[in-house]
Amino acid sequence: MTPLLQPVILSGGSGTRLWPLSREQHPKQLLPLATSATMLQATALRLAKCADYQLAADPIVVCNEEYRFITAEQLREVGKGTRRIVLEPIGRNTAPALTLAALLAMAEGQDTILLVMPADHIILDAEEFSRVIARAVPFAADGAMVTFGIVPDRPETGYGYIRVGVAHGAAHAVAGFFEKPDAATAQKYLDYGDYLWNSGLFMMRASVWLAAIGHFQPAMLAACKGAMDGGKQDSDFYRIDKAAFAACPADSIDYAVMEKLQGAPELKIPGRVLPLKAGWSDVGAWDVLWQVSDKDANGNVARGDVLLHDSKNNLVFSHARLVACAGVEDLIVVETQDAVLVASKDKVQGIKQIVAELKAAGRSEASSHRKVHRPWGWYDSIDGGERFQVKRIVVKPGATLSLQMHHHRAEHWIIVKGTARITRGDEVFLLTENQSTYIPLGATHRLENPGKFPLEMIEVQSGSYLGEDDIVRFEDTYGRN
Repeated sequence: MTPLLQPVILSGGSGTRLWPLSREQHPKQLLPLATSATMLQATALRLAKCADYQLAADPIVVCNEEYRFITAEQLREVGKGTRRIVLEPIGRNTAPALTLAALLAMAEGQDTILLVMPADHIILDAEEFSRVIARAVPFAADGAMVTFGIVPDRPETGYGYIRVGVAHGAAHAVAGFFEKPDAATAQKYLDYGDYLWNSGLFMMRASVWLAAIGHFQPAMLAACKGAMDGGKQDSDFYRIDKAAFAACPADSIDYAVMEKLQGAPELKIPGRVLPLKAGWSDVGAWDVLWQVSDKDANGNVARGDVLLHDSKNNLVFSHARLVACAGVEDLIVVETQDAVLVASKDKVQGIKQIVAELKAAGRSEASSHRKVHRPWGWYDSIDGGERFQVKRIVVKPGATLSLQMHHHRAEHWIIVKGTARITRGDEVFLLTENQSTYIPLGATHRLENPGKFPLEMIEVQSGSYLGEDDIVRFEDTYGRN
Protein backbone atom coordinates (compact mmCIF):
# COMPACT_ATOMS: atom_id res chain seq x y z
CA MET A 1 0.00 0.00 0.00
CA THR A 2 1.31 3.48 -0.89
CA PRO A 3 2.20 5.34 2.35
CA LEU A 4 0.18 8.43 3.24
CA LEU A 5 2.40 11.46 3.77
CA GLN A 6 0.90 14.04 6.12
CA PRO A 7 2.46 17.53 5.99
CA VAL A 8 2.78 19.16 9.40
CA ILE A 9 3.45 22.90 9.28
CA LEU A 10 4.90 24.49 12.41
CA SER A 11 3.88 28.13 12.25
CA GLY A 12 5.17 29.58 15.50
CA GLY A 13 7.76 32.26 16.13
CA SER A 14 7.75 35.99 15.60
CA GLY A 15 10.74 36.72 13.34
CA THR A 16 11.87 39.86 15.17
CA ARG A 17 15.00 40.16 13.01
CA LEU A 18 12.75 40.93 10.02
CA TRP A 19 11.13 43.93 11.71
CA PRO A 20 9.45 46.22 10.67
CA LEU A 21 7.78 43.90 8.15
CA SER A 22 7.48 41.05 10.65
CA ARG A 23 5.62 41.84 13.87
CA GLU A 24 4.61 39.82 16.90
CA GLN A 25 1.00 39.61 15.71
CA HIS A 26 1.95 39.28 12.03
CA PRO A 27 5.13 37.15 11.90
CA LYS A 28 7.33 36.44 8.92
CA GLN A 29 5.62 33.21 7.85
CA LEU A 30 2.50 35.26 7.04
CA LEU A 31 4.43 37.61 4.74
CA PRO A 32 5.19 37.35 0.99
CA LEU A 33 8.97 37.70 1.32
CA ALA A 34 10.38 35.61 -1.53
CA THR A 35 7.40 35.32 -3.90
CA SER A 36 3.87 36.68 -4.26
CA ALA A 37 2.72 33.87 -1.96
CA THR A 38 3.29 34.13 1.76
CA MET A 39 5.82 31.78 3.31
CA LEU A 40 3.00 29.79 4.93
CA GLN A 41 1.23 29.43 1.58
CA ALA A 42 4.45 28.41 -0.19
CA THR A 43 5.05 25.76 2.48
CA ALA A 44 1.50 24.39 2.12
CA LEU A 45 1.96 24.15 -1.67
CA ARG A 46 5.55 22.90 -1.63
CA LEU A 47 4.99 19.21 -2.27
CA ALA A 48 4.08 17.99 -5.72
CA LYS A 49 2.35 14.60 -5.93
CA CYS A 50 4.77 11.74 -6.40
CA ALA A 51 4.15 8.09 -7.25
CA ASP A 52 6.23 7.06 -4.23
CA TYR A 53 3.73 8.40 -1.71
CA GLN A 54 0.14 9.52 -1.33
CA LEU A 55 -0.06 13.13 -0.18
CA ALA A 56 -2.71 14.15 2.37
CA ALA A 57 -5.07 16.76 0.95
CA ASP A 58 -4.61 19.26 3.75
CA PRO A 59 -1.79 19.98 6.19
CA ILE A 60 -1.93 19.90 9.95
CA VAL A 61 -0.92 23.40 11.03
CA VAL A 62 0.17 24.26 14.56
CA CYS A 63 0.13 28.00 15.22
CA ASN A 64 -0.32 30.61 17.91
CA GLU A 65 -3.94 31.53 18.54
CA GLU A 66 -3.10 35.24 18.15
CA TYR A 67 -2.90 34.89 14.35
CA ARG A 68 -5.38 32.07 13.82
CA PHE A 69 -7.75 33.94 11.52
CA ILE A 70 -5.16 35.18 9.04
CA THR A 71 -3.58 31.70 9.03
CA ALA A 72 -6.91 30.14 8.07
CA GLU A 73 -7.59 32.83 5.47
CA GLN A 74 -4.20 32.35 3.80
CA LEU A 75 -4.71 28.58 3.60
CA ARG A 76 -8.16 29.07 2.05
CA GLU A 77 -6.66 31.41 -0.55
CA VAL A 78 -4.47 28.57 -1.89
CA GLY A 79 -7.18 25.91 -1.73
CA LYS A 80 -6.11 24.18 1.49
CA GLY A 81 -8.58 23.06 4.15
CA THR A 82 -8.53 24.73 7.54
CA ARG A 83 -10.18 22.20 9.87
CA ARG A 84 -6.82 20.89 11.11
CA ILE A 85 -5.33 24.06 12.59
CA VAL A 86 -4.19 23.38 16.15
CA LEU A 87 -3.97 26.51 18.30
CA GLU A 88 -1.23 26.96 20.88
CA PRO A 89 -2.29 29.39 23.64
CA ILE A 90 1.40 29.81 24.56
CA GLY A 91 4.60 28.91 22.74
CA ARG A 92 6.46 25.80 23.92
CA ASN A 93 8.94 25.29 21.03
CA THR A 94 8.82 22.66 18.30
CA ALA A 95 8.76 19.35 20.21
CA PRO A 96 5.39 19.98 21.91
CA ALA A 97 4.00 21.37 18.65
CA LEU A 98 4.93 18.18 16.80
CA THR A 99 3.52 16.09 19.66
CA LEU A 100 0.15 17.84 19.30
CA ALA A 101 0.18 17.17 15.55
CA ALA A 102 1.10 13.49 16.05
CA LEU A 103 -1.70 13.04 18.60
CA LEU A 104 -4.18 14.60 16.17
CA ALA A 105 -3.00 12.34 13.35
CA MET A 106 -3.34 9.23 15.50
CA ALA A 107 -6.78 10.32 16.71
CA GLU A 108 -7.90 10.40 13.08
CA GLY A 109 -7.19 6.67 12.89
CA GLN A 110 -4.07 6.52 10.71
CA ASP A 111 -0.43 6.11 11.66
CA THR A 112 0.58 8.50 8.91
CA ILE A 113 4.10 9.52 7.98
CA LEU A 114 4.54 13.08 9.20
CA LEU A 115 6.62 15.53 7.17
CA VAL A 116 7.48 18.33 9.58
CA MET A 117 8.13 21.70 7.93
CA PRO A 118 8.63 25.10 9.58
CA ALA A 119 6.40 27.65 7.87
CA ASP A 120 9.14 30.28 7.64
CA HIS A 121 11.64 28.54 5.34
CA ILE A 122 12.34 29.11 1.67
CA ILE A 123 12.86 26.20 -0.76
CA LEU A 124 13.74 27.54 -4.20
CA ASP A 125 13.83 24.16 -6.00
CA ALA A 126 10.50 22.53 -5.12
CA GLU A 127 10.99 19.67 -7.61
CA GLU A 128 14.28 18.58 -6.05
CA PHE A 129 12.75 18.94 -2.60
CA SER A 130 9.92 16.60 -3.60
CA ARG A 131 12.41 14.07 -5.00
CA VAL A 132 14.42 13.99 -1.77
CA ILE A 133 11.20 13.67 0.25
CA ALA A 134 10.25 10.65 -1.87
CA ARG A 135 13.62 9.03 -1.11
CA ALA A 136 13.04 9.52 2.61
CA VAL A 137 9.56 7.99 2.76
CA PRO A 138 10.68 4.30 2.82
CA PHE A 139 13.00 4.97 5.77
CA ALA A 140 10.24 6.66 7.77
CA ALA A 141 7.76 3.94 6.78
CA ASP A 142 10.16 1.35 8.24
CA GLY A 143 10.33 3.15 11.60
CA ALA A 144 13.30 5.51 11.24
CA MET A 145 13.31 9.11 12.37
CA VAL A 146 14.57 11.10 9.39
CA THR A 147 16.05 14.57 9.21
CA PHE A 148 17.31 16.52 6.21
CA GLY A 149 20.74 18.15 6.13
CA ILE A 150 21.43 21.07 3.84
CA VAL A 151 24.57 20.71 1.73
CA PRO A 152 26.62 23.75 2.81
CA ASP A 153 28.06 26.20 0.31
CA ARG A 154 29.88 28.43 2.83
CA PRO A 155 31.27 28.27 6.39
CA GLU A 156 28.02 29.40 8.04
CA THR A 157 28.08 30.26 11.77
CA GLY A 158 24.34 30.86 12.04
CA TYR A 159 23.22 27.22 11.72
CA GLY A 160 23.70 24.04 13.70
CA TYR A 161 25.35 21.10 11.91
CA ILE A 162 24.71 17.38 11.47
CA ARG A 163 27.57 14.96 10.84
CA VAL A 164 26.70 12.13 8.47
CA GLY A 165 27.69 8.57 9.29
CA VAL A 166 27.48 5.22 7.55
CA ALA A 167 25.45 5.17 4.33
CA HIS A 168 22.18 3.23 4.23
CA GLY A 169 21.14 3.56 0.61
CA ALA A 170 19.98 7.12 -0.04
CA ALA A 171 20.24 8.00 3.65
CA HIS A 172 23.04 8.05 6.20
CA ALA A 173 23.17 7.30 9.88
CA VAL A 174 23.29 10.42 12.04
CA ALA A 175 26.79 10.58 13.56
CA GLY A 176 26.09 13.65 15.69
CA PHE A 177 24.49 17.05 16.11
CA PHE A 178 26.65 20.13 16.67
CA GLU A 179 25.82 23.62 17.91
CA LYS A 180 26.36 26.79 15.89
CA PRO A 181 30.15 26.99 15.44
CA ASP A 182 32.59 29.87 15.40
CA ALA A 183 34.06 30.89 12.04
CA ALA A 184 37.15 28.66 12.27
CA THR A 185 35.12 25.58 13.21
CA ALA A 186 32.58 26.28 10.46
CA GLN A 187 35.42 26.35 7.93
CA LYS A 188 36.68 22.99 9.25
CA TYR A 189 33.20 21.50 8.88
CA LEU A 190 33.08 22.71 5.28
CA ASP A 191 36.55 21.28 4.57
CA TYR A 192 35.73 17.88 6.11
CA GLY A 193 32.80 17.46 3.72
CA ASP A 194 30.69 15.22 5.97
CA TYR A 195 28.86 17.99 7.84
CA LEU A 196 25.46 19.36 6.77
CA TRP A 197 23.43 22.29 8.02
CA ASN A 198 20.62 21.34 10.36
CA SER A 199 17.49 22.32 8.43
CA GLY A 200 14.76 21.75 11.02
CA LEU A 201 12.93 19.47 8.55
CA PHE A 202 11.93 16.02 9.83
CA MET A 203 9.98 12.92 8.81
CA MET A 204 8.68 10.01 10.89
CA ARG A 205 5.57 7.99 11.60
CA ALA A 206 3.25 9.58 14.16
CA SER A 207 3.53 6.51 16.39
CA VAL A 208 7.34 6.60 16.23
CA TRP A 209 7.45 10.21 17.40
CA LEU A 210 5.03 9.53 20.23
CA ALA A 211 7.06 6.50 21.35
CA ALA A 212 10.26 8.56 21.35
CA ILE A 213 8.80 11.59 23.12
CA GLY A 214 7.20 9.31 25.69
CA HIS A 215 10.60 7.71 26.36
CA PHE A 216 12.69 10.89 26.56
CA GLN A 217 10.10 13.46 27.67
CA PRO A 218 7.19 11.70 29.44
CA ALA A 219 6.04 14.93 31.12
CA MET A 220 5.81 16.61 27.71
CA LEU A 221 3.74 13.78 26.26
CA ALA A 222 1.42 13.75 29.28
CA ALA A 223 0.87 17.51 29.10
CA CYS A 224 0.17 17.40 25.36
CA LYS A 225 -2.26 14.49 25.79
CA GLY A 226 -4.06 16.43 28.51
CA ALA A 227 -4.19 19.53 26.32
CA MET A 228 -5.64 17.60 23.39
CA ASP A 229 -8.10 15.61 25.52
CA GLY A 230 -9.34 18.81 27.15
CA GLY A 231 -9.59 20.70 23.87
CA LYS A 232 -12.45 21.23 21.45
CA GLN A 233 -13.13 22.03 17.81
CA ASP A 234 -13.97 25.71 17.31
CA SER A 235 -14.91 26.55 13.72
CA ASP A 236 -11.68 26.15 11.70
CA PHE A 237 -9.57 25.44 14.75
CA TYR A 238 -8.81 22.87 17.42
CA ARG A 239 -8.37 24.74 20.70
CA ILE A 240 -6.25 22.78 23.15
CA ASP A 241 -6.68 23.12 26.92
CA LYS A 242 -4.59 26.10 28.04
CA ALA A 243 -4.01 25.01 31.64
CA ALA A 244 -2.81 21.55 30.63
CA PHE A 245 -0.50 22.95 27.96
CA ALA A 246 0.94 25.53 30.35
CA ALA A 247 2.42 22.62 32.33
CA CYS A 248 4.25 21.33 29.24
CA PRO A 249 8.07 21.60 29.20
CA ALA A 250 9.48 23.67 26.33
CA ASP A 251 12.03 22.04 24.05
CA SER A 252 12.98 21.64 20.39
CA ILE A 253 12.66 18.48 18.30
CA ASP A 254 16.46 18.25 18.16
CA TYR A 255 17.13 18.56 21.88
CA ALA A 256 14.10 16.59 23.06
CA VAL A 257 14.58 13.55 20.83
CA MET A 258 16.86 13.59 17.78
CA GLU A 259 20.15 14.16 19.62
CA LYS A 260 19.34 11.38 22.11
CA LEU A 261 18.46 8.56 19.72
CA GLN A 262 22.03 7.27 19.44
CA GLY A 263 22.16 6.74 23.19
CA ALA A 264 18.92 4.78 23.36
CA PRO A 265 19.35 1.57 21.32
CA GLU A 266 16.53 -0.02 23.32
CA LEU A 267 14.06 2.15 21.40
CA LYS A 268 15.13 0.60 18.10
CA ILE A 269 14.45 3.88 16.31
CA PRO A 270 17.31 4.63 13.91
CA GLY A 271 18.21 8.22 13.15
CA ARG A 272 18.74 8.92 9.47
CA VAL A 273 19.76 12.02 7.51
CA LEU A 274 19.36 12.74 3.80
CA PRO A 275 21.39 15.46 2.07
CA LEU A 276 19.24 18.21 0.57
CA LYS A 277 20.36 20.73 -2.01
CA ALA A 278 17.23 22.59 -3.06
CA GLY A 279 17.88 26.29 -2.43
CA TRP A 280 16.97 26.13 1.26
CA SER A 281 17.08 29.13 3.59
CA ASP A 282 15.50 29.85 6.95
CA VAL A 283 15.37 33.60 6.08
CA GLY A 284 16.41 34.52 9.60
CA ALA A 285 17.41 38.09 8.79
CA TRP A 286 17.31 40.74 6.09
CA ASP A 287 20.83 39.99 4.82
CA VAL A 288 19.84 36.35 4.30
CA LEU A 289 16.78 37.41 2.30
CA TRP A 290 19.04 39.59 0.14
CA GLN A 291 21.29 36.57 -0.50
CA VAL A 292 18.47 34.32 -1.77
CA SER A 293 16.52 36.95 -3.74
CA ASP A 294 16.80 37.82 -7.44
CA LYS A 295 18.93 40.94 -7.96
CA ASP A 296 19.33 43.56 -10.65
CA ALA A 297 22.60 44.20 -12.50
CA ASN A 298 23.91 46.22 -9.55
CA GLY A 299 23.10 43.59 -6.95
CA ASN A 300 20.02 45.39 -5.63
CA VAL A 301 16.81 43.73 -4.41
CA ALA A 302 13.88 46.15 -4.72
CA ARG A 303 10.19 45.68 -3.95
CA GLY A 304 7.42 48.25 -4.24
CA ASP A 305 7.78 51.88 -5.31
CA VAL A 306 11.58 52.13 -5.27
CA LEU A 307 14.02 54.32 -7.23
CA LEU A 308 17.75 53.54 -7.13
CA HIS A 309 20.56 55.69 -8.52
CA ASP A 310 24.26 54.83 -8.36
CA SER A 311 23.53 52.26 -5.64
CA LYS A 312 24.79 48.70 -5.21
CA ASN A 313 24.02 45.56 -3.23
CA ASN A 314 21.06 46.97 -1.30
CA LEU A 315 17.73 45.51 -0.25
CA VAL A 316 15.00 48.17 -0.44
CA PHE A 317 11.34 47.43 0.32
CA SER A 318 8.60 50.03 -0.01
CA HIS A 319 5.11 49.37 1.27
CA ALA A 320 3.22 52.68 1.24
CA ARG A 321 5.47 55.43 -0.13
CA LEU A 322 8.15 56.11 -2.71
CA VAL A 323 11.62 55.21 -1.41
CA ALA A 324 14.56 56.72 -3.33
CA CYS A 325 18.21 55.82 -2.73
CA ALA A 326 21.24 57.54 -4.26
CA GLY A 327 24.88 56.63 -3.89
CA VAL A 328 24.45 53.97 -1.21
CA GLU A 329 25.81 50.44 -0.87
CA ASP A 330 25.12 47.40 1.33
CA LEU A 331 22.07 48.88 3.04
CA ILE A 332 18.78 47.39 4.21
CA VAL A 333 15.93 49.91 3.80
CA VAL A 334 12.41 48.75 4.71
CA GLU A 335 9.46 51.16 4.73
CA THR A 336 6.05 50.32 6.16
CA GLN A 337 3.07 52.53 6.97
CA ASP A 338 4.26 53.20 10.51
CA ALA A 339 8.03 52.59 10.57
CA VAL A 340 11.19 52.86 8.46
CA LEU A 341 14.30 50.74 9.00
CA VAL A 342 17.73 51.73 7.68
CA ALA A 343 20.57 49.34 8.57
CA SER A 344 23.97 48.29 7.28
CA LYS A 345 23.69 44.84 5.78
CA ASP A 346 26.41 43.54 8.11
CA LYS A 347 24.72 44.99 11.24
CA VAL A 348 21.23 43.52 10.97
CA GLN A 349 21.67 41.61 14.23
CA GLY A 350 21.00 44.94 15.98
CA ILE A 351 17.37 44.90 14.81
CA LYS A 352 16.48 42.44 17.56
CA GLN A 353 17.63 44.98 20.13
CA ILE A 354 15.53 47.70 18.49
CA VAL A 355 12.43 45.49 18.84
CA ALA A 356 13.31 44.84 22.49
CA GLU A 357 13.53 48.58 23.13
CA LEU A 358 10.17 49.17 21.43
CA LYS A 359 8.59 46.49 23.63
CA ALA A 360 10.13 47.96 26.77
CA ALA A 361 8.68 51.35 25.83
CA GLY A 362 5.24 49.81 25.28
CA ARG A 363 5.11 50.90 21.64
CA SER A 364 2.63 49.17 19.35
CA GLU A 365 5.11 49.06 16.45
CA ALA A 366 6.77 46.05 18.10
CA SER A 367 3.65 43.91 18.02
CA SER A 368 1.29 45.02 15.27
CA HIS A 369 1.06 46.87 11.97
CA ARG A 370 -1.10 49.90 11.41
CA LYS A 371 -3.24 47.65 9.22
CA VAL A 372 -4.71 44.90 11.41
CA HIS A 373 -6.36 41.75 10.02
CA ARG A 374 -9.53 40.41 11.59
CA PRO A 375 -11.69 37.37 10.67
CA TRP A 376 -14.28 39.70 9.13
CA GLY A 377 -11.76 41.80 7.13
CA TRP A 378 -9.30 44.44 8.27
CA TYR A 379 -8.88 47.98 9.57
CA ASP A 380 -6.19 50.60 9.08
CA SER A 381 -5.65 53.33 11.69
CA ILE A 382 -5.02 56.18 9.29
CA ASP A 383 -4.95 59.09 11.77
CA GLY A 384 -5.24 59.84 15.44
CA GLY A 385 -4.60 62.36 18.19
CA GLU A 386 -5.76 63.34 21.65
CA ARG A 387 -9.28 61.92 22.14
CA PHE A 388 -9.81 60.90 18.49
CA GLN A 389 -8.86 58.17 16.03
CA VAL A 390 -9.73 57.61 12.36
CA LYS A 391 -9.90 54.13 10.83
CA ARG A 392 -10.49 52.79 7.36
CA ILE A 393 -12.51 49.58 7.72
CA VAL A 394 -13.13 46.89 5.09
CA VAL A 395 -15.64 44.12 5.80
CA LYS A 396 -15.72 40.99 3.62
CA PRO A 397 -18.98 40.02 1.84
CA GLY A 398 -21.30 38.22 4.23
CA ALA A 399 -19.11 38.96 7.26
CA THR A 400 -20.45 40.16 10.61
CA LEU A 401 -18.69 41.98 13.43
CA SER A 402 -19.57 41.18 17.03
CA LEU A 403 -22.56 42.67 18.84
CA GLN A 404 -20.70 45.01 21.17
CA MET A 405 -20.53 48.25 23.10
CA HIS A 406 -17.85 50.67 24.31
CA HIS A 407 -17.58 52.34 27.70
CA HIS A 408 -15.31 55.21 26.73
CA ARG A 409 -15.84 56.15 23.09
CA ALA A 410 -18.49 57.13 20.56
CA GLU A 411 -18.18 56.41 16.81
CA HIS A 412 -19.23 58.05 13.54
CA TRP A 413 -19.51 55.70 10.54
CA ILE A 414 -19.34 56.92 6.92
CA ILE A 415 -20.01 54.39 4.15
CA VAL A 416 -17.60 54.79 1.23
CA LYS A 417 -18.48 51.70 -0.82
CA GLY A 418 -20.98 48.87 -0.54
CA THR A 419 -23.93 48.33 1.80
CA ALA A 420 -23.93 48.09 5.60
CA ARG A 421 -26.56 46.55 7.84
CA ILE A 422 -26.34 48.31 11.19
CA THR A 423 -27.75 47.34 14.55
CA ARG A 424 -27.89 50.23 17.03
CA GLY A 425 -29.81 49.48 20.21
CA ASP A 426 -33.25 48.27 19.08
CA GLU A 427 -32.83 49.66 15.54
CA VAL A 428 -31.72 47.68 12.48
CA PHE A 429 -31.22 49.64 9.25
CA LEU A 430 -29.24 49.74 5.99
CA LEU A 431 -26.77 52.38 4.84
CA THR A 432 -25.22 52.74 1.38
CA GLU A 433 -22.50 54.89 -0.19
CA ASN A 434 -22.19 58.47 1.13
CA GLN A 435 -24.54 57.82 4.04
CA SER A 436 -23.46 57.93 7.69
CA THR A 437 -24.59 57.22 11.23
CA TYR A 438 -23.59 57.86 14.85
CA ILE A 439 -23.00 55.26 17.56
CA PRO A 440 -23.29 56.93 21.00
CA LEU A 441 -21.06 55.94 23.90
CA GLY A 442 -22.52 52.89 25.64
CA ALA A 443 -24.86 51.93 22.77
CA THR A 444 -25.07 48.27 21.78
CA HIS A 445 -24.21 47.99 18.09
CA ARG A 446 -23.20 45.68 15.26
CA LEU A 447 -21.90 46.11 11.71
CA GLU A 448 -22.63 43.60 8.92
CA ASN A 449 -21.96 43.36 5.21
CA PRO A 450 -25.04 41.73 3.61
CA GLY A 451 -23.78 42.32 0.08
CA LYS A 452 -21.63 40.43 -2.40
CA PHE A 453 -18.88 43.05 -2.55
CA PRO A 454 -16.52 44.37 0.14
CA LEU A 455 -17.94 47.07 2.41
CA GLU A 456 -15.60 50.03 2.89
CA MET A 457 -16.19 52.73 5.49
CA ILE A 458 -14.48 55.41 7.54
CA GLU A 459 -14.87 55.27 11.31
CA VAL A 460 -14.15 58.32 13.46
CA GLN A 461 -13.79 57.51 17.16
CA SER A 462 -13.88 60.09 19.91
CA GLY A 463 -13.66 59.69 23.64
CA SER A 464 -11.47 59.49 26.73
CA TYR A 465 -9.99 56.07 25.85
CA LEU A 466 -9.64 54.55 22.37
CA GLY A 467 -7.85 51.24 23.00
CA GLU A 468 -8.99 48.02 21.31
CA ASP A 469 -9.63 46.48 24.73
CA ASP A 470 -12.58 48.85 25.31
CA ILE A 471 -14.96 46.32 23.76
CA VAL A 472 -17.69 44.39 25.53
CA ARG A 473 -18.86 41.57 23.23
CA PHE A 474 -22.34 40.12 23.67
CA GLU A 475 -22.43 37.88 20.59
CA ASP A 476 -19.62 36.91 18.23
CA THR A 477 -19.51 34.62 15.20
CA TYR A 478 -15.82 33.97 15.79
CA GLY A 479 -15.90 32.85 19.43
CA ARG A 480 -14.32 35.99 20.92
CA ASN A 481 -16.96 36.64 23.60
